[in-house]
Amino acid sequence: MIQSAETSLARKPGGPVGFDLDLTLIDSQPAILAAWTEVARETGRPIDLDSVTQRMGIKLEDEAAFWFPAGERDAAAATYRRHYVRLASQLTAPLPGAAQALVAVRQAGELAIIITAKHPISVGPSLIAAGLEADDLYTHVYGPEKAAVLTQVGAAVYVGDAPADMGAAAAAGAHAVGVTTGSFSAADLRAAGAEVVLDSLREFPPWYAAFRATRD
Repeated sequence: MIQSAETSLARKPGGPVGFDLDLTLIDSQPAILAAWTEVARETGRPIDLDSVTQRMGIKLEDEAAFWFPAGERDAAAATYRRHYVRLASQLTAPLPGAAQALVAVRQAGELAIIITAKHPISVGPSLIAAGLEADDLYTHVYGPEKAAVLTQVGAAVYVGDAPADMGAAAAAGAHAVGVTTGSFSAADLRAAGAEVVLDSLREFPPWYAAFRATRD
């Protein structure tokens, strides 16, 4: 269900549209959790997958810091990525409406840009598995780093599943569009600055069409 769309209809709609990747465009949770399971098996260090799930979307190195001392984090991240790249092709799928959301942006004559905390080595296999392609891609950025990218490209909209995504959009002056396909509720996203909250990207094309219509 689209919520609070009228708030974001008040400003101009022109410019690229940014999308988060994990749990916004793709369901990467099975591959992420499977990779962490392999890390725990190889290192012998217990890793609580429920806790990983609640933080999903942060940089890998930041997640590794919850489980490994400083001197072991780089090795743990490398182990994770080795398994993730192998598992992504089997365990990644596009989320409902993802392809149609990207098409809606392109049909409006704008760029569909992916801005993600994922490392470049992990993004490629994920997009191939999901059958998605971006017009431009910014990787390994999170929070204020995403805001800087959104400002740099002059994004009109940023779509994400996490409060940090909403904060980045707000900081960059972009319309913050939340989707409840990750670990966070509509209330969480609104509290972080979401101007509109969608149940899934299936709702994005009609919302975006109404948003674009404010140009006229």
